[in-house]
Amino acid sequence: MAKGNRKVPDINSSSTADIAFLLLIFFLITTSMDTDRGLARRLPPPPEPDQEVDDIIVRERNVLQVILNFNNQLMVKGGGKQDYIDVSQLRDIAKEFIVNPANDENLPEKHPADIPYFGNVMITEKHVISLQNDRGATYQVYIDIQNELVAAYNEVRDALAQSQWQKNYDELDEDQQKAVREYYPQRISEAEPKDYGGR
Repeated sequence: MAKGNRKVPDINSSSTADIAFLLLIFFLITTSMDTDRGLARRLPPPPEPDQEVDDIIVRERNVLQVILNFNNQLMVKGGGKQDYIDVSQLRDIAKEFIVNPANDENLPEKHPADIPYFGNVMITEKHVISLQNDRGATYQVYIDIQNELVAAYNEVRDALAQSQWQKNYDELDEDQQKAVREYYPQRISEAEPKDYGGR
């Protein structure tokens, strides 16, 4: 008995494109996307044209230089120090620099300020942490340094919030957070990467 040539029935694919489009929209709507966030930085003010020598000395004490070389070695200049340190030491050095608890003459000068919730207080409003890195430094070490500096600000702000309201900074309302930021403004200046030599 001869077999007849049977034709395989075609699959109706007219709605396949519609289904694929609906699946694409579904996944776009339900998937959360990671958004890159920039690091908030505030640059120091430019020097005045009629700046005196005393002002320059005062400005030097207000700047903590954090320098990362091509060997991933970290040097800190300022606050009466100039030494190579480990990244793990940076947070405590930065916290002391930001707060200047003993009003050390090598650390940032303190100025009176009238801040809501705190009244008339002495703060180091003109301090700047200057971060400079060599082009040969690894990205991970650079990010670790950034994390330590931001963590230093977070910790001093948390300590201030705890002493005033018995809450962490993140738990405060907007006006309270603004007052804490005014008390401890985040001032990190990033210089353009350079070649510091040694290769």
